Amino acid sequence: MAFASFDRKSGTAPMSDINMVPLIDVMLVLLVIFIVTAPLLTHAVRLDLPRADSQVNRLEPQRIDFAIDAAGGRFWNGEAISREEAAQRMLVAGEREPQPEIHLRADQSTDYRFVAETLADASRAGLTRIGFVSEPERH
Repeated sequence: MAFASFDRKSGTAPMSDINMVPLIDVMLVLLVIFIVTAPLLTHAVRLDLPRADSQVNRLEPQRIDFAIDAAGGRFWNGEAISREEAAQRMLVAGEREPQPEIHLRADQSTDYRFVAETLADASRAGLTRIGFVSEPERH
């Protein structure tokens, strides 16, 4: 909307004032929108939730005692077995969850190849929790 003046001298000069009315109108509309929507954004349903304590259900891994005697004989939890049977049992044990721990005991005069074969069979079966058992030195 234009406002005209009957004064001919200032009619040709450009208008140097900024019209603030549209800016104030926009700001008031935004203020009303924020006032209306702010309570909707913070609205929450009040609930009295039940309280309960629980402990983590930790499954202890099964322990397998695997022994190799001086002659190269293999023992699974004290039971004498062949290498093929040990490899088969390791495949079954590798599929369990949680994975069992293998405690490997080898006689000090055992050839290293028996230990290496056992470790290779365990690796093929996917078993990664293998510990070597030894006796402490006596002083």
